[in-house]
Amino acid sequence: MTDELSQRALLESAAEGLRKLATDTRCRVAFAAPGSVLRDILSPAARRYVLAPDRDGFLEQVGKLRAKGYLVAAECAAPHQNADDPAQIEQVVAEYLSLLEAEPAPDRLGFELSQVGLARSSRLAAENTGRIAAAAARHGSEVVLSMERAPGVDAVLAVYRPLADRYANVGITLQAHLHRTERDAATLARPGRTIRLVKGAFPEPPHIALPRGPALDDRFLDLAQSLVDGGVRLSLATQDPVVLTAARERGLLERVTEIEMLHGVRPELLRHYHESGLVCRIYATYGTNWWLYLLQRLAEHPPMVLRALADIGSGRTDTVGIGY
Repeated sequence: MTDELSQRALLESAAEGLRKLATDTRCRVAFAAPGSVLRDILSPAARRYVLAPDRDGFLEQVGKLRAKGYLVAAECAAPHQNADDPAQIEQVVAEYLSLLEAEPAPDRLGFELSQVGLARSSRLAAENTGRIAAAAARHGSEVVLSMERAPGVDAVLAVYRPLADRYANVGITLQAHLHRTERDAATLARPGRTIRLVKGAFPEPPHIALPRGPALDDRFLDLAQSLVDGGVRLSLATQDPVVLTAARERGLLERVTEIEMLHGVRPELLRHYHESGLVCRIYATYGTNWWLYLLQRLAEHPPMVLRALADIGSGRTDTVGIGY
């Protein structure tokens, strides 16, 4: 038992290290530089987690996943994260609008408000998200906003609340590790609203958030319980088999709307739940600005670092098979 706990602590420490690298400004600048050596070296590993480099390839893969019975949430790894230039912001919005016009269109879009103008103003982010939500409603799709780091939560919720009142197809992501989330969940949970519950991808100080571990697992499950009790359409977004087993023991898996996992992290685990008859969703990204996505996916299951190194060593240039 002690060895198991030590191994889990080591994996969680490795995950925190990966999350810090993902948000390290120096690394992101080096990745984005023209002719980036960092991008060239890591691109074989990214192909396992980024569904496709462009929209056409992404839609082809989405069609295959839907044919197997999976739901898909789509996010574009836009070249201009946290943009405050109006032209760059409009490029991102136009990409999502074009994605919704495609066949088959994803049944859900997921993105951070910083992609669509929050770095410039809350008003612009709300306007652009409203445009996307209206288009999504016409195509029978929904928009579930991703959550940002702790200092940005209030700004995200300030944009989300009036949008959710206006558009029935707009949902929100909540991060269980934040100490404030229990309070936020109580104010946001309404029957029929869509909430995506995650543990939390961003490293935060102890006075703001719990670290990964049993205490966070318990909080995640308690929040899930309270949200489904409140009539929320809950997307249980985790790749953690221990948490999913505990959720099943609590009778939660039959009550949540769906189980969601990040593409490429643990496809065999999602396949297991899919084959058991539960509704399963794959959260998939496409595009070329994948530094943050790659590191966060590896952080979800640190043993995958070895596979990433093997992919780099192989010099793989093709897209890795879906594996679901």
